[in-house]
Amino acid sequence: MKSNARLIYIVDDDPDDRQIILDAFVERNPQIDYVFIENAEALLDSLYSSDIELPALILLDLNMPGMLGLQALKEIRGNKQFSQIPIIVLTTSTLHQDRRASYELGASCFLRKPDSFTELVDITESIVKLWLHEYQPQPQDPTEKN
Repeated sequence: MKSNARLIYIVDDDPDDRQIILDAFVERNPQIDYVFIENAEALLDSLYSSDIELPALILLDLNMPGMLGLQALKEIRGNKQFSQIPIIVLTTSTLHQDRRASYELGASCFLRKPDSFTELVDITESIVKLWLHEYQPQPQDPTEKN
């Protein structure tokens, strides 16, 4: 199973937050594909039912009803089929223990949801640059020697 280099899963139980995050991404990166997922259980269901392509990145909220984001993070990192997918925790939490637990469980990055839309646009642009463009294999020039 391969990763779709243009697909981001946005996992957040708040429909307004999902839409604002999407709007921020689309502001500067309309070429990316986005899938909304409402909770951690649905995220895991989606990953386990992905027969062909996995997302290039998961944006994960921590505080959701039912399974918490940290529980989903632990399960994803424990499954070698999904363990290489970058997971960015994007949360309202300011708790040091949430940050520490996220990194201990394998989060690629921990970010607090900003107060302004402009800041969110800047954050989402950085996410795309760092996680979707920087790490994509670049075509090798056939005239270059190794």
